[in-house]
Amino acid sequence: MKNKSVAVTRYGLLAAAVVFIAIGLLKQEHLEVMQKAVKICLECIGIG
Repeated sequence: MKNKSVAVTRYGLLAAAVVFIAIGLLKQEHLEVMQKAVKICLECIGIG
């Protein structure tokens, strides 16, 4: 019984993660994250 509930929880969390990743990709959030990362990186080395 315990193994079944662990498996259900594990697959439920996996499904939720996939849904949230898909939503982020559809909203093109990855581009914004990349722009912020580049800006922070450039500020660290003194260019930005």
